[in-house]
Amino acid sequence: MEGHDVGNELARSVNHPDSAEEPGSSSLACEHYGSPQQEVTATMRRNDNYLPVPGEEKSLDVDFVNTKDTSDESIPMKNRYADDGSPLYPRQGPYFSDGQRRVDYVLTYHIQKPNSIRRQSSRFGDNNFIRRLWRSLNIRSRGAEAQPKEDPEIAAQEQRTDYHEDDKRFRREEFEENIRETGLELEMDERTNIPGIGFMKVHAPWNVLCREAEFMKLKMPTKKSYEVKQGSNLVEKIRLFIHKVTAPLHPEVDPNRPQSVKFLSHPFSREKQHLFDLSDRDKFFDSKTRSSIVYEVLKRTRCTRATYSMGITSLLANGVYTSAYPLHDGDIEGANAEPNDRKLLYEQWASYSFFYKYQPIGLIRKYFGEKVGLYFAWLGVYTQMLIPAAIVGVIVFLYGCATVDDNIPSMEICDPRHNITMCPLCDRACSYWKLVTACGTARASHLFDNPATVFFSIFMALWAVLFMEHWKRRQMRLNYIWDLTGFGEEEQDHNRAEYEFRVMRKTIRKENPTLKREESEKVKVKLTCTDRLPAYLTTVVTMVFMIVVTFAIVFGVILYRISIKAALHMSTYSDQSNIRATVKGTAAVINLVVIIILDEVYGAIARWLTTLEVPKTDKSFEDRLIFKTFILKFVNAFTPIVYLAFFRGRLVGRPGNYLYVVGSYRMEECAHAGCLMELCIQLCITMLGKQLIQNNLFEIGIPKLKKLLRRRKSDLDSKQEEELNRSLHRHEKDHILGPFVGLSPEYMEMIIQFGMVTLFVASFPLAPLFALLNNIIEIRLDAKKFVMELRRPIAAKAKDIGIWYNLLRGLSKVAVIVNAFVISFTSDFIPRLVYQYMFSVDGTMHGFVNHTLSYFNVSEFQPGTDPLQPLHLGYSVEICRYKDYREPPWSSTPYELSKEFWVVLAARLAFVVVFQNVVMLMSDFVDWLIPDIPKDISLQIHKEKILMVELFMKEEQGKRLAARDNHNQDNCNSPSSANQSPPRPRSRPASHANCC
Repeated sequence: MEGHDVGNELARSVNHPDSAEEPGSSSLACEHYGSPQQEVTATMRRNDNYLPVPGEEKSLDVDFVNTKDTSDESIPMKNRYADDGSPLYPRQGPYFSDGQRRVDYVLTYHIQKPNSIRRQSSRFGDNNFIRRLWRSLNIRSRGAEAQPKEDPEIAAQEQRTDYHEDDKRFRREEFEENIRETGLELEMDERTNIPGIGFMKVHAPWNVLCREAEFMKLKMPTKKSYEVKQGSNLVEKIRLFIHKVTAPLHPEVDPNRPQSVKFLSHPFSREKQHLFDLSDRDKFFDSKTRSSIVYEVLKRTRCTRATYSMGITSLLANGVYTSAYPLHDGDIEGANAEPNDRKLLYEQWASYSFFYKYQPIGLIRKYFGEKVGLYFAWLGVYTQMLIPAAIVGVIVFLYGCATVDDNIPSMEICDPRHNITMCPLCDRACSYWKLVTACGTARASHLFDNPATVFFSIFMALWAVLFMEHWKRRQMRLNYIWDLTGFGEEEQDHNRAEYEFRVMRKTIRKENPTLKREESEKVKVKLTCTDRLPAYLTTVVTMVFMIVVTFAIVFGVILYRISIKAALHMSTYSDQSNIRATVKGTAAVINLVVIIILDEVYGAIARWLTTLEVPKTDKSFEDRLIFKTFILKFVNAFTPIVYLAFFRGRLVGRPGNYLYVVGSYRMEECAHAGCLMELCIQLCITMLGKQLIQNNLFEIGIPKLKKLLRRRKSDLDSKQEEELNRSLHRHEKDHILGPFVGLSPEYMEMIIQFGMVTLFVASFPLAPLFALLNNIIEIRLDAKKFVMELRRPIAAKAKDIGIWYNLLRGLSKVAVIVNAFVISFTSDFIPRLVYQYMFSVDGTMHGFVNHTLSYFNVSEFQPGTDPLQPLHLGYSVEICRYKDYREPPWSSTPYELSKEFWVVLAARLAFVVVFQNVVMLMSDFVDWLIPDIPKDISLQIHKEKILMVELFMKEEQGKRLAARDNHNQDNCNSPSSANQSPPRPRSRPASHANCC
């Protein structure tokens, strides 16, 4: 019945042009639901096309009924536009049509034209040239215009579509009226240069800003300032010296601001406005603060006309509004671009020519908010700490290069006089081979497998601890500078739209029809673990399945390596010595491609699973999403590396008794110099590939490719596009930009990189160098993206980086254990030490290669596994060698593990225990030695508290003195004391007797 009434109203509005002068106008607002006052309002809006813009917190009825031209009343749209549709008060920048009130927030919605208008070609009308220019940018991708539809089913579908659009319009009108009740001012703009999109501009007047700032307990600077004294200890002197030396590297964003003076901050209060400097009200609340205040008001405002209460997030999710965003401060390019913070960030931050300079963290925080500022501050600290790690890594690599010619084991392998015949690497297809052919691999392995790598592993473990401690101190310093000390206790997080919807459905199911609606609303209903149990089970099963899929793909790559190696040995491949390198390289590239593809898939799956769980707040949603995404992407990126480091070559067997999988596939072996070289290749290709392809190419290449394709599809030349861009207003330009999707993708790629740098750094000392080069580009790339390509995010407060710090700390702990096992089991460091100090005759490494090789009698091959071409070497082979610690065939226990194996295994396990405990102890000592809060910051925080107490004490004392003086003055000037004698008080103070 309700839908039928709405359809009748729609039919009347379409049949009577007077009731729908402008497509998408709010002509039907409150007619179906409303009171007589609402009907009068709707009639006025329909006939006069009014634009309600209340200025003060007054009743809506007064604002709608009065039509006088005052600042507090509704202003007709026809007074704001000329006959040609252009505004009478043009002003460049984010302002209302009057050019005075600033646009603090923008809501966009879809404009649905009536059928009679939608079926016309719309070739004539206002701003026709601009609309055709804009339409030419996208018309080819949308296809041809729809033909007039006469099918009854299509007509019925159009009517249903119109009904849904009217329902959205009803909700918008109610929500906007509720917004006006909060005191915010609105301005509708449907005469835009973007066809089909309407804009609702929101402005927060001064009284609303003050009220909400007090409600949100925003800390604002007071008039009271004090001098910040630097610490006198050695650490602070060193810090100040470094700051002076690096002064040319600091950006020139605010040179006139005194660095040694800080204003006291206090939560804003309307009763204590005298404490704050309100000489310039337009600048007291900056654009970031204004937009965050409006956003908080919008989140609290409800639309109750629907089946359930809807906030701004629900309205966005249901398509009532298509987007909501604050505006950028202004343009960054062009001769007419006025100076603004965005332009300053573009010049001093988002430029590759300033790659060597520090970031303007204070300006980033001022423009984007504390959360974004903390991300870039953390990224800057991480990049800065990579410099010493990269230098030490390069030194370790150069040490390996310098000592490669002095390495005795590799010299023995490369010596052709050692006529060592090795057993075949695969069944049937592979023949016997000479150990000297592995000379290149052995020399290359020494570059990464040398005594310096052990030192570098210990160094990187301590580096990770120093990085975490340095960041904690930097974070506390930023909290002090940004007045975030004590933040968090009063922080409130609103419920998510999906959570409210599920609670509404649960309430409806449990609602007692005998109770009144008011009584049923008082019953608190929330989602319990039982309600979320199906989602939790789905999450566990799906994530386990995805991890199994990752393992299966890695196993498939293993089978690829085995089969390709056998196929190349059987073929007439010219260079048989490069077969191993070819297989390793192609397999690493396949792993990289799979990792990049699965990263995108796993990100979407993690978001879907988190949505199923229906978290209550945005913070809970973000933490759960981060945890799932990290688990899946970490497993995806590191499973091939873990296999190469700890499993390859361990489950092989021995000649005559090999281990087979999937029928006749023999598990692959490591090279004679170990699997460390293959681990290095895999880590290098994965790290560089992810950085170049996933991080940089996707972020740089894809936007440029889209822009190129859009230009090729467009009929406009560069001059026409420039003319179109100049005609767009600020809110229209920002609508074209991409939406801000959060910082999780940025953090995630850096966390995975941090894992690459710390977990397997013993096998790849150059990892910090490549990470440093990538991050130098990444900072400027992200800066350009935030300033130029994305809409301005809502300024969110945060005093730390949240769950990301816990993930970093966990990775730094795991890195110690992983590197201990890599050094002990993957490299030959422990076997070399054991041989040199226990089995070597002269205490040197001579004879080490022969010591690590066991003997096998070729007559004991299993049937069908011996080489097809045993005479490939030109002579018959009776004994071949393989790398293992086993008894020879002529011993009493042939092919059993020898005592050398158990000695080496014991030494490896002992090294893991000692290395782990020593490094952990050193890390904890460094953690204890460095305080989390710098001493000068703790002193300044204490000083601020004392100064604030003194300020309030003086204020209270002044109030008491003023009240006493006023009281005495009133008693002295009172006529009743002279003219009226009865009744007299029982006692009279002496001051009263003497005041006259």
